[in-house]
Amino acid sequence: MLGRTLNERYVIRSRIARGGMAMVYLATDLRLERKVAVKVMHDHLAEDENFTRRFDREARSAARLAHANLVNVFDQGHDLGRTYLVMEYLPNITLRQLLKKQKRLTLDQALEISEAVLGGLAAAHHAGIVHRDLKPENVLLVDDGRIKIGDFGLARAVSANTTTGQALLGTIAYLSPELVTRGIADERSDLYAFGIMLYEMLTGVQPFTGEQPMQIAYQHAHSDVPPPSEHSQVSTPAVDEFVMWLTRRDADLRPIDASEALDRLEPIRDDPYAAIAPLFLREGEEPEEPLAATTVLGNELDDVATTHITPSTAVLDPLQSASIANALPSENDRASGGSTTATSRSTSPVERAQNSGTRRSKRGRWIAGALILLLLIAGGLGYWFGQGPGSKVTIPEISGLTMETATAELEQLDLFVETTVCSSLTVEAGLAAEITPAPGTRVDRNTTTTVCESSGPEMLDVPTIVGLSLEDAVQLITDSRFQFGEVVDTRFSEAEADAVLAALDESDAPLGETFPEQGIINLVVSAGSIPSVFGMSETEATNTLAARELVVDESLNTQVHNDEVPIGAAIAVLPSTDPVRPGDAVGLQLSLGPELFEIPDVSGMGLQEAMDTLSAAGFNPTTLVPDRLREFAEASGTRPGAGERVPKGSDVRVTAQVSL
Repeated sequence: MLGRTLNERYVIRSRIARGGMAMVYLATDLRLERKVAVKVMHDHLAEDENFTRRFDREARSAARLAHANLVNVFDQGHDLGRTYLVMEYLPNITLRQLLKKQKRLTLDQALEISEAVLGGLAAAHHAGIVHRDLKPENVLLVDDGRIKIGDFGLARAVSANTTTGQALLGTIAYLSPELVTRGIADERSDLYAFGIMLYEMLTGVQPFTGEQPMQIAYQHAHSDVPPPSEHSQVSTPAVDEFVMWLTRRDADLRPIDASEALDRLEPIRDDPYAAIAPLFLREGEEPEEPLAATTVLGNELDDVATTHITPSTAVLDPLQSASIANALPSENDRASGGSTTATSRSTSPVERAQNSGTRRSKRGRWIAGALILLLLIAGGLGYWFGQGPGSKVTIPEISGLTMETATAELEQLDLFVETTVCSSLTVEAGLAAEITPAPGTRVDRNTTTTVCESSGPEMLDVPTIVGLSLEDAVQLITDSRFQFGEVVDTRFSEAEADAVLAALDESDAPLGETFPEQGIINLVVSAGSIPSVFGMSETEATNTLAARELVVDESLNTQVHNDEVPIGAAIAVLPSTDPVRPGDAVGLQLSLGPELFEIPDVSGMGLQEAMDTLSAAGFNPTTLVPDRLREFAEASGTRPGAGERVPKGSDVRVTAQVSL
């Protein structure tokens, strides 16, 4: 399909994925000039008119769905003998890939994905569409943070094409009991599959396992899903209750659709640890008596404590002590009843000296007070600009911190924070990568800093690598700011030896139009063409192939007639694998020489009849009897004689007797 155009609009560029039902390609929409994902159904489905009719109807239904958590369906059609579906192109990983990487998710991750999935399901259920094949492989985690459900409408179209009976549909690990026992499905069946998926996100395992599919199906029909907390430390009683409500075996005890489930999830999302009323009760069960809430003592305890605290001792400074002392009566005052008499004093030189000393003493106290005030001001300014609000602060290192942690750390230093996005080779996407001004710089408080959130490595355009020699390809990969990984495969092809046949990422998927900076690129390289052995003896052919690291397996040899190659010589190489790689076993097609045919007995026939018989048998008959006498002649034999075996087309001389 690569390079072909569907309905003169969608040009197939590269393969994205392969599934049991279809192949998914990256394509360009020539009309709208955008990238799209094209899902092309396998041949055996496209040949079924019943499937094609149902698929078209379900694709139209899915195309009417418009929701942020659903993959948009743009178009569908049939061309080049293939039925196809056109969807929005979303660079992503699936929830299955995330589970393989992390084993199990955190509670926040699981609830965030659950909210998005239920939002998409609610929109579909409101439109009357049931997914019927909900599983981690169909939940897409888009590179920009969006969460979407894919393959809406396909499950129903395929299920109608499987059998005329009630066969088990979908992935066995997520089948609802009613699908197993009765082969029917509605909105509640989607919620059962979602409940199994939420259980797997929390625990890292599926609740029911077995060596045979029917063992798992039996458990779905006859066993209750256990609480996730039995296998997970992140689950809470509220989440346990929610999962068990979704996975009730009796569909009537589940939510009626995804909208009801989403309404119940929202308070759990806000506070997973809050106690909630049971979402369902089993037969004969009564709701448990809630425990009395724990009372937290607040200011009341402080009020009680402070009423018994002894007042602290007051320390008086010298001025306060002097004021108090002056307010008390002196010894003479007390002796004289407290009255004082003002006496006139002369201004003698001695008294004037005493008055001058008093004035100097007062001036000294003022100067001392001023010095103390200056010291206090200097100390205050030193504190303000040294440790206080007016001081400078040092920009900390925030690389690798979460954006919330980095922002909080900077705000504690009285710095303003602005955010931006930049690429980074060393810091995981979503974390703080760098800060401006640089770490270690001293700045005033209330300075604005810029924190760059990492978007991961920069996405670079991928150059054309296929067709280059291995040496040139490695150099181009390095020059384009990628890393060369290894040659993951060498295979025989029509290309020259060491020519690059394909460029792959670390998961062996073909590269798209862009690839992360310093991403590792692996190569598939040509081993050259398989050598020709036409006309060689069997030994020569075996040695020639061995020189190119191909092993001749005599059990794969065949023999055919050939007019050009002698008996026992090689005609061609017979591969046993596709593609053929160095070290693979091959067979030889050996010649039996020309095919021999038996000469028929024409004795007693008229000469002309005998020659016609030999011509019809594939031989070239000749005779010495002139043409005008042939009608009077009778064949008496042939050379070579009748019964001998000669190659077809050989000359056969017919002998005859002429009767006049």
